[in-house]
Amino acid sequence: MWRFVKWTLLSVLGLVVLAAGYGTYVVFINPSLHMTVNKQTFALLMDDPELITQLGAIEGGWLDFHSGKLSDASWEQGERDQQRLADNLAVIEAYEPASLEGQEKITREVMIWFYGTALAYRDVAWATGGAPYPVNQMFGVQNGFPRFMQFTHVVRNEKTARNYVERLKAVGVKFDQVIGVVRKQAGMGDVPPTFVIDKVVAEMKGLIAAPARENPLYTVYVDSLKKVDMAEEDRARLAADAETAIADTVYPAYQRLIAAMEDLRSQSTPDAGIWKQTQGEEYYALALRQQTTTDLTPQQVHDIGLAEVARITAEMDAILIAQGMSEGTVGARMKALGEDPKYHFEDSDKGRQDILDEYTRLLAEVKAKLPEAFERIPPQELEVVRVPKFSETGSAGAYYNPPSLDGSRPGRFFANLRDVKETPKWSMKTLAYHEGIPGHHYQIATAQNLDLPLARSNLPFTAYTEGWALYAERLAWEMGMYKDDPLGDLGRLQAELFRAVRLVVDTGMHYKKWSREQAIAYMVETTGMAESDVTSEIERYAVMPGQACAYKIGMLKILELRDRAKTALGPKFDLRKFHSAVLDNGALPLTVLESVIDQWIAEQKDA
Repeated sequence: MWRFVKWTLLSVLGLVVLAAGYGTYVVFINPSLHMTVNKQTFALLMDDPELITQLGAIEGGWLDFHSGKLSDASWEQGERDQQRLADNLAVIEAYEPASLEGQEKITREVMIWFYGTALAYRDVAWATGGAPYPVNQMFGVQNGFPRFMQFTHVVRNEKTARNYVERLKAVGVKFDQVIGVVRKQAGMGDVPPTFVIDKVVAEMKGLIAAPARENPLYTVYVDSLKKVDMAEEDRARLAADAETAIADTVYPAYQRLIAAMEDLRSQSTPDAGIWKQTQGEEYYALALRQQTTTDLTPQQVHDIGLAEVARITAEMDAILIAQGMSEGTVGARMKALGEDPKYHFEDSDKGRQDILDEYTRLLAEVKAKLPEAFERIPPQELEVVRVPKFSETGSAGAYYNPPSLDGSRPGRFFANLRDVKETPKWSMKTLAYHEGIPGHHYQIATAQNLDLPLARSNLPFTAYTEGWALYAERLAWEMGMYKDDPLGDLGRLQAELFRAVRLVVDTGMHYKKWSREQAIAYMVETTGMAESDVTSEIERYAVMPGQACAYKIGMLKILELRDRAKTALGPKFDLRKFHSAVLDNGALPLTVLESVIDQWIAEQKDA
């Protein structure tokens, strides 16, 4: 499958590049829907060199036209992207459903949903240019660029080594484009909360505080050069070029972005909710629909959250009482458990390495049991790495980056080790299962192996992908991974409670106008999590409206569909086949997933 994907990508990109060179376009006669979707996807890729690098199929080869460029982040590019989405949607809608079968029928539904939902943001003027806050402490351009250069731009030969430096030289233009977007949004009444501005400014100042030769953009690059087959004088010249680019281009770009954000501070307020922005309520309704892939209202999501908090809290209370911990709220008892030094790793470099090693061990352990619940095991490797130190403060407790399409770069589970107290030993299983196996890595790696249009294998439907990862935590419990481990089971339930609380605080901030402090207090009291960890989470929800609601809504839908299948099929129900039905179509909007599973149930009845 890897070879098929790689050569498909090479062939189509080659045709697109060839056509572009002759000033024309590749025209297909009566193309299939999948051919059309691939054509649309590759046309988008031609305008997004960073995304091509993320996919990782042609880096450093003869078709590599992109790895010395950065993606256009301008407002004008955002408008061009919107027009392209509208044009693409019209083409897909022209295919009559009755003329399609199998995966093509599903693809039509998926692409119409995807394009249509993205286009809906045109109704909010300031959102046309992209995310509400393109400079934010979670995944803003200021931390996304160095993370991309260190972990995604692979220096594998002389060409990619040279192009690394070219990308350093290009960052000034990209940051100026982002500054233009930030200022245009501000002119329409969209300004980040004060705490976001303060965090990104502090982060950027820290990133450029050291001399260029001590910056990770330089040190990581120099280490990579040692593995490239080239003359020593060429290696030295490239290293010197990188140092010059960092000092003369990268650092001044950061200084301009710092100044632009500091200029906005006087217009900012401490309000965390998107409701405060012009058309903020309309934006949140769109964001909630896009992230949950449902038509649930903010009030409905809030109510579901409260009900789930009550249910999970009761289950945790029973386990805590059985462990002899009966005094105080569940949150207070969990906080005491989390602060108990006997469950912490050593606060040192060795202790942090021990955390990474333990995650690796846990993932190997659960991987060995996967055949009990799955028909196929994807071949892509997974490694556990530390969140880069420069972005630890604003980053989540963990996150996952998928493998490259050609298999040259493994999937990576990033663990945040800023504070060892945030990683009590009894919480580690659940995070490993969520970010790694059978969670994100298993699902995304499986999708990459499917014979589907590239878009179908890579579209980021959060409710599906995060819903699956949360479902995976529960599945691991059902597989016996928490047997004779009540504290580990508490960790699992605390993680599920955490996602239920997200429904409450996300809608609380963006719909009910809760303050940042009110949301933090509720989450700390309810979950017992460390306040530092909770603060990062709440500040994440502030800059990514609706995203945090996708996890629990997605999990609940998968469980609902599984129960439906069990009831309908009785003894014919096979968990392994159910998981294949969920996973073998790539990520889907929940509404489409429901129709797919209903069709699968009907087929199983007739089998």
